[in-house]
Amino acid sequence: MKTLDLFDLTHTKAAAFLSGFSYPWEALSGIQNFILELGSTLGEDYAEISPQVWVHRTAKIAPTAYLGAPCIIGQNTEVRHGAFIRGSALVGDGCVVGNSVELKNVILFDGVQVPHYNYVGDSILGYKAHMGAGSITSNVKSDKTLVTVKNGREGLPTGRKKVGAMLGDLVEVGCNSVLNPGTVIGRGSQVYPLSCVRGVIPENCIVKTGGIIVKKEQR
Repeated sequence: MKTLDLFDLTHTKAAAFLSGFSYPWEALSGIQNFILELGSTLGEDYAEISPQVWVHRTAKIAPTAYLGAPCIIGQNTEVRHGAFIRGSALVGDGCVVGNSVELKNVILFDGVQVPHYNYVGDSILGYKAHMGAGSITSNVKSDKTLVTVKNGREGLPTGRKKVGAMLGDLVEVGCNSVLNPGTVIGRGSQVYPLSCVRGVIPENCIVKTGGIIVKKEQR
């Protein structure tokens, strides 16, 4: 569940930033300041379309989308009708942020797709991670206590009230699934639709109906 176990850092502009943290959720409190620092260094391929909102010239932004500061939208990324980016969002190259999707305090690696009715808050999504329609990250516990990342019987306190999900590279999340606060999903794993996921899911696994976890068959 460590940062370098989950992510190939060559697929994000946040590589240097994320490499400074053993666990990815440790980066959440610094995303806003990092984006502000990075935005001021971006070259002429990016336009500051409003204060602290930088958009690559090849990105496609629907006129009905809301881009809150600070945020960065990468090369060839598409932000569709009614998307709501509340701020503190680094969206990589070749991403899709779809209709009625809400982002807040997030890093989306290159190639991430959150295309339909997704909420992604206080989360980091790895290279080419995909969230099916209606799947969301829940970032606050119902009792409002601090989030602990649970790996079997082991628990790692985050010290934070708000922690969403950490999705490794190439993770697939099925439609209408809920990722509970502090969920960590290893590289290449897959979540069935309508799942309720919590804790740490190892890499290259399948989360089936009822929370059953099996290893993917080697092909």
